[in-house]
Amino acid sequence: MANNSANGDHQTTTKPPPAPSPLRFSKFFQPNMRILVTGGAGFIGSHLVDKLMENEKNEVIVVDNFFTGSKDNLKKWIGHPRFELRRHDVTEPLLVEVDKIYHLACPASPIFYKYNAVKTIKTNVIGTLNMLGLAKRVGARILLTSTSEVYGDPLVHPQPESYWGNVNPIGVRSCYDEGKRVAETLMFDYHRQHGIEIRIARIFNTYGPRMNIDDGRVVSNFIAQSLRDEPLTVQAPGTQTRSFCYVSDMVDGLIRLMEGDNTGPINIGNPGEFTMIELAELVKELISPKVEIKMVENTPDDPRQRKPDITKAKELLGWEPKVKLRDGLPLMEEDFRLRLGVSKKI
Repeated sequence: MANNSANGDHQTTTKPPPAPSPLRFSKFFQPNMRILVTGGAGFIGSHLVDKLMENEKNEVIVVDNFFTGSKDNLKKWIGHPRFELRRHDVTEPLLVEVDKIYHLACPASPIFYKYNAVKTIKTNVIGTLNMLGLAKRVGARILLTSTSEVYGDPLVHPQPESYWGNVNPIGVRSCYDEGKRVAETLMFDYHRQHGIEIRIARIFNTYGPRMNIDDGRVVSNFIAQSLRDEPLTVQAPGTQTRSFCYVSDMVDGLIRLMEGDNTGPINIGNPGEFTMIELAELVKELISPKVEIKMVENTPDDPRQRKPDITKAKELLGWEPKVKLRDGLPLMEEDFRLRLGVSKKI
């Protein structure tokens, strides 16, 4: 049985996990591992699919409602015999036979999750309930991508998994923050009550190719602005910090968590911490030295600090990020140039 986290110490699982598919006990033929990825047409989801598809013993089913995801992100797999793509909203029940579930479905950028706050809450709560119900029925292991936002505006720095957070329950971002907190609660309750094998990743800011160009998140904003020769808009005061994990490192961490023996929650992120001014200066230096930096008004409930304590990820998963921000930004720039049709000035 998987170990419980610091948040779930002294909890005992009263039920054994549900039995996996009888195919898993086949004597003469070992069938492929069937993996469901919800939100698999999105930024992180599509990179996860790429990695899973590298293994010839994996069959991957992606479900996505394409609110923020795009078929373009998966175009190289469409038509592949081990790949299936379904337009489906996780707030509706899903009947499929799978062995593992990576549950990523949920808009992750404030612009998108605030657009329809009630829908965001439904995705986090009803969507997670539906996926847990599926996991229970078919005996699948399920991984939830939770978020550093469960820590809110933290009073502890850096944030360990044992920290319970400082979250506004009625703010404009609460649909996402509290939605993910409820999703984590549901995961642990299904684990304790029904023996479901769960894994929870608390993912911190992630960047890389395939991010939505106008998704309002700081790295994509700065790169898009610098490529368009627009001022880099830093939200006041500019001293608020974030840590940025390159998407290939993030995917590696998620797969290690799914394959390992720990329920989590486990922080997956890059502990390198940058102020927004430092990030803007780095983007300016690497992409467009002549662009100016402009201060703009901040959004409500914007956390002042964000930095993961990744001690658990190192000890339990043998994971730590490899790609430095200075090396990852040019890879993202290249992708944005292609999509925006902006060639490099010589």
